[in-house]
Amino acid sequence: MGMKRTILIYALGLAAAVFVLQWLEYKFLTKVFAGEIYILLIAIGFTAIGGWVGWRLTQKTLTSDTFEQNTAALNALGVTARELETLELLADGLTNKEIARKLGVSPNTVKTHLAKLYDKLEVQRRTQAIQKAKELALIA
Repeated sequence: MGMKRTILIYALGLAAAVFVLQWLEYKFLTKVFAGEIYILLIAIGFTAIGGWVGWRLTQKTLTSDTFEQNTAALNALGVTARELETLELLADGLTNKEIARKLGVSPNTVKTHLAKLYDKLEVQRRTQAIQKAKELALIA
């Protein structure tokens, strides 16, 4: 419903602009004003319309819901606090070395945590682990 309304408003705006241009008589404006000024006015108008439409189409829906971690799934899977911390850092896009630095452990320990997480989540890649963890509400 919102998309149709936006398109209708955009179409009406364009129709109004065409009507205004016809009413002001194109030839009269080009004789009175320099061509560059006329082109600038049209560009400003279309930029404003395009900016407004872009803003309307990309508005984020604000949700008042806060993330609630699925502790039942965490307990059922047997995910430890350290593994969860590793998973959250993994979801932030950090490499194994960066995770190791943040946690104060060796990269091999991070690899061990990740291997256990992959096994518990029944996945084989980082992206799959992040996706499944989000689906199970283990991480935000």
